[in-house]
Amino acid sequence: MSNPSQEEKAGGAAPAPGRTAVATLAGTTLEWYDFFLYGTAAALIFDKQFFPSLSPTAGTLAAFSTLAVGFVARPLGGLVFGHFGDRIGRKATLVVSLVMMGIGSTLIGAIPNYDSIGFWAPVLLVLLRIVQGIGLGGEGAGATLMSMEHAPEGKRNLYAGFPQMGTPAGLVLANMIFLVTNVLMGDHTFTSWGWRIPFLLSFVLVAVGLVIRLRVTESPSFNRVLEQDDVVTFPLAESFKVGFPRLGLTLLAVVANSAVAYVFMVFALSYGTKNLGYDRQFLILSVTASAVLWFVTIPVWTKFADRHGRRVMFIGGSAAILAWCAVFFPLYDTGNDVLAVVALAGMGLIIPVTHCVQGGIIADTFPAHVRYSGSSLILQTGAILGGGLAPMISTVLLGDGGSSVGVTWYLVVMCAISLGGAIALFRVVPDGPADLAEPPAEAVSPV
Repeated sequence: MSNPSQEEKAGGAAPAPGRTAVATLAGTTLEWYDFFLYGTAAALIFDKQFFPSLSPTAGTLAAFSTLAVGFVARPLGGLVFGHFGDRIGRKATLVVSLVMMGIGSTLIGAIPNYDSIGFWAPVLLVLLRIVQGIGLGGEGAGATLMSMEHAPEGKRNLYAGFPQMGTPAGLVLANMIFLVTNVLMGDHTFTSWGWRIPFLLSFVLVAVGLVIRLRVTESPSFNRVLEQDDVVTFPLAESFKVGFPRLGLTLLAVVANSAVAYVFMVFALSYGTKNLGYDRQFLILSVTASAVLWFVTIPVWTKFADRHGRRVMFIGGSAAILAWCAVFFPLYDTGNDVLAVVALAGMGLIIPVTHCVQGGIIADTFPAHVRYSGSSLILQTGAILGGGLAPMISTVLLGDGGSSVGVTWYLVVMCAISLGGAIALFRVVPDGPADLAEPPAEAVSPV
């Protein structure tokens, strides 16, 4: 392995940890841009474009079903990319995942609608959604590992939080491009064909992301795995040696965050415009502003976790999410713009408390030689049980009557499950990585 260049030592370029953190943030932002763009379009556009023969409720449910397909595909991507990430390295797999997401999103923008090709329109939509899901499945755990495993000593949570910032950043980027395109073209033109432009822009954005990502160095932790000849043939199977109690509790602890986030980011748009009469542009702007709060508070919470530990923060955050879910829809249902902004902003402030460290908690469950595979399994299973099904379940619970009471109870129960899982998890395991014997990442020179 080579030593850092003299330019890096002299401060002429960003050191490997900082450069890697920025690269993972850029990559995850672009991947989540593609994923959230689909969610916004599913909430507001796809029912009319791809399921026009269905009733409004059935059309919305069908559109959200295609959204869920991406979550079902994510574990497949997680398993495939996790396997190769533990065997050949993190960097190569993250490059491929970014390319897959970009191709899938660009082609979605080119699919003819139902009026043009009939049944094949939703079929192609589902197939490309699967490509998106596989790509994001490889990205989710891998980006966190790449940044965290480059982290200087004492900043593990901060660096693991950089890829998590890509989630709200991607949402902001997707919503702003979606909104600007809508405003410039007008509602009729936008819903007819203008919605395709944000998807087609994915090609340009991913090209920029690739330039950034190709400059990062391989993970120091993976380099140690190679040096110690710890690469295993089937890393996923090896990851189960952590034990089912810890695996199960980790999954329970993180599942609610995904469910709440997707109700906030996707379902609330559809419900607010179709049932409560909120202006579409107002809601998109409100959700976007809330995502900005989410983004800027992540470094605050990750620094807190590095100084004081994750246990109290994560459990407290889980309790806070539960409490806010109990009041979110009562505030939102008033139809009052000010109270709607309060409800959405509250989500933007509370969700990051647990979201910012959950990637690190999952990663620290596993030793380095199986970390990609094990983390992907937990993260993507939680995404299906939480985020992937949440808009569909919420739509079913809402029904034709339009009452949000069932949705509120659904979120409260999910949050109670995660709160119980978090309390039990931190009683069973220490608040730290599975491989504490590893030297700090900064002690190993980048390749």
